[in-house]
Amino acid sequence: SDHMENIYGYLMKYTNLVTGWQYRFFVLNNDAGLLEYFVNEQSRHLKPRGTLQLAGAVISPSDEDSHTFTVNAASGEQYKLRATDAKERQHWVSRLQICTQHHTEAIGKNNPPLKSRSFSLASQGSANSPGVQRRPSQNAVSFFNVGHHRLPAGKRVPIMQPDHLVDVREMMSQAEGQQRDLIRSIECLPASGHLTSLDQDLLMLKATSMATMNCLNDCFHILQLQHASQQKGSLPAGTTISWLEPKISLANHFKNGAAQNFPAEINKPASVREEQSIAEPCQLTREPEEINPDEELEDICDDKEDDLGAVEEQRSVILHLLSQLKLGMDLTRVVLPTFILEKRSLLEMYADFMSHPDLFVAITAGGSPEERMIRFMEYYLTSFHEGRKGAIAKKPYNPIIGETFHCSWRMPKSDVATDAGSNPSAHSPSEQGALPKELEGQAEPDYYTVKFVAEQVSHHPPVSGFYAECVERKMCVNAHVWTKSKFLGMSIGVTMVGEGVLHLLEHGEEYTFSLPCAYARSILTVPWVELGGKVNINCAKTGYSASINFHTKPFYGGKLHRVTGEVKQNMTNTVVCRVQGEWNSVLEFTYSNGETKYVDLTKLSVTRKRVRPLEKQGPFESRRLWQHVTESLRDGDIDKATEHKRALEERQRNEERLRAETETPWCTKYFLKDGDGWVYHKPLWKTVSAAQTQQTDSN
Repeated sequence: SDHMENIYGYLMKYTNLVTGWQYRFFVLNNDAGLLEYFVNEQSRHLKPRGTLQLAGAVISPSDEDSHTFTVNAASGEQYKLRATDAKERQHWVSRLQICTQHHTEAIGKNNPPLKSRSFSLASQGSANSPGVQRRPSQNAVSFFNVGHHRLPAGKRVPIMQPDHLVDVREMMSQAEGQQRDLIRSIECLPASGHLTSLDQDLLMLKATSMATMNCLNDCFHILQLQHASQQKGSLPAGTTISWLEPKISLANHFKNGAAQNFPAEINKPASVREEQSIAEPCQLTREPEEINPDEELEDICDDKEDDLGAVEEQRSVILHLLSQLKLGMDLTRVVLPTFILEKRSLLEMYADFMSHPDLFVAITAGGSPEERMIRFMEYYLTSFHEGRKGAIAKKPYNPIIGETFHCSWRMPKSDVATDAGSNPSAHSPSEQGALPKELEGQAEPDYYTVKFVAEQVSHHPPVSGFYAECVERKMCVNAHVWTKSKFLGMSIGVTMVGEGVLHLLEHGEEYTFSLPCAYARSILTVPWVELGGKVNINCAKTGYSASINFHTKPFYGGKLHRVTGEVKQNMTNTVVCRVQGEWNSVLEFTYSNGETKYVDLTKLSVTRKRVRPLEKQGPFESRRLWQHVTESLRDGDIDKATEHKRALEERQRNEERLRAETETPWCTKYFLKDGDGWVYHKPLWKTVSAAQTQQTDSN
């Protein structure tokens, strides 16, 4: 009771994706058990902008940082708040928890359990039915069978023993059946009237009930683990219990040709299957365009994604969408609402993964195979932070088939790390061997250029090919990625099916690599991104490999965005480097000689990409193609953005329908089918090889 004083002060409150965090003046009213907030302290005498009943609430410090915490009311409403420092957060959390406990216990004493009651949808037509006389504050769950049962006097709930898990499983089965009945009851409601199937409360109930059952199954799994450990002894110290992920073999998904693992492909129309599996590589019907890097200008576009969307205003749209989805459903053909989109295409997002080209170019300068593999792992781990464009989960535009994106980067040669005792001039083109014709006779610039091109080579499945090269350093990377999205309840999982190959032509080395899965969590509140899964980097020639684990947040304990990895020599099984940290924060590299290096990703310099002005871009280049959608999103005109987006998608469907009717296969512009993968039509390894052959013949 000594700590039951009223407290007040400013906190930051997360409102929605449009306005983000805002300072608000909060007041904890201990007597009434209320947390109230106002626009500022001067408006404290006015009606509160918002009020939460604390009885039955849960106050939770966040794992995101040391300043953030959430207040989850029994009504389902949530405040996400941020204090100025950890000490202030602890002060608010402790006072809120004391107040919550006091008022929760008071309700328990003053309100004994109710007798069993129920409401039925069958009575909704009556004038006196709950559906007609419902108050706005009533919860939609009260329209369905809700029971409260008093235990017999003197009977205590026994401690659950392992064999009682059978009873729990039976109760969960009954709950799953009731949840299915609930969904059917909602869907059977009329489309108009006092209580409809599109009622926002009912949509919320429908959308979250499935996720609730999924969480209960996760909890049941944890109970099984705990009971199993009790039979063998307690859980070892430091044990964490992870979220249950989809039962997908990531190793198989990351291989070339993984499309055969998805039975959904069998059900696709023959015309679509033919489009993605042409027997003979088709000739390029559209002549590839050679982009002159001198025409590209440094990108001045800086679209911050922290303020995109309007979750609160668009909640009914999200709920209606989620109510149509099923766990494990493939989202490839699901049209998502426009307001959750980033202001860039997926092809440009792949380019943004190259925002540290100095680290990329430095790979080939490593003085030994071991150092080159370590440098590649360092570059790989630094690419995801900038590529994500912020912590909040949003979706880039789905590229239409034939869409392309071009850009380049320039960096001074003095900024590129080299091997010990060397300098950039030691790797001049004249000493590296023959170069393609376009560089012969040209004065050597004082900077390196990395050129990038991406193309959407297939629509179903959605496959993107991208290629980057640095001619001066005789290195290039070729990759193809199929994004496979699935609905996981209150999360969306994206599997990056495909493979990339880095070619270091100076050393005759090829490094194959895969990509992690991505998850958009908490899609009904404040969506955020995490990466998960194991990826591998291998170089067959040198025998060095790297394995990297992106750890998803465990259900109990653990940290966000954690990553670990190691580089080893396969022949001797010797680990030469280890890494740990967060892929969007600080990474710690420990080498075999005992040295340690820290890389703060938030402080790494970002090289701006160079792109051609819109007026010089082709009609199928990403920025020109999506320019009207992007402009509408910048202006906050969601309806107009949706209209432009729908027009693009409709045009793509019409063209696809026409190709199917005329049995005309789609032919790509820059990438050609090569077995199960896609390869750039003019890769550096071919042009350099041809130049070397020509030089040998002339000698």
